[in-house]
Amino acid sequence: MSATAGQGQPALGAVFSALSDPTRRRVVEMLSRRSSVTATGLAQECPITRQAIAKHLATLVEAGLVSAVHEGRETRYRLTPEPLTGAMHWMAMAGARWDERLARLADRLTPAS
Repeated sequence: MSATAGQGQPALGAVFSALSDPTRRRVVEMLSRRSSVTATGLAQECPITRQAIAKHLATLVEAGLVSAVHEGRETRYRLTPEPLTGAMHWMAMAGARWDERLARLADRLTPAS
């Protein structure tokens, strides 16, 4: 099953799933402060092995949040934040719907004067 939907756009579920893990969120945070870095470079800053970092990076690549570029014998990883835009848009729409529902509930619970 592919983690993309439509014209190569990452599926929203894949983005949220990838970000559900605290280590992957930390990797995204670390990548946001650099132009690119290797898995070994990331592993030096985390309390887990390079192999574990590589597995987390693979999940982030599949979700479209990270891109991998091969430079010689190294693979360098770079944050691709575009899928976050879709996630933020979805959260804003969901938040607006809840705001509307809560406002209607407040109107119903407010005694008529």
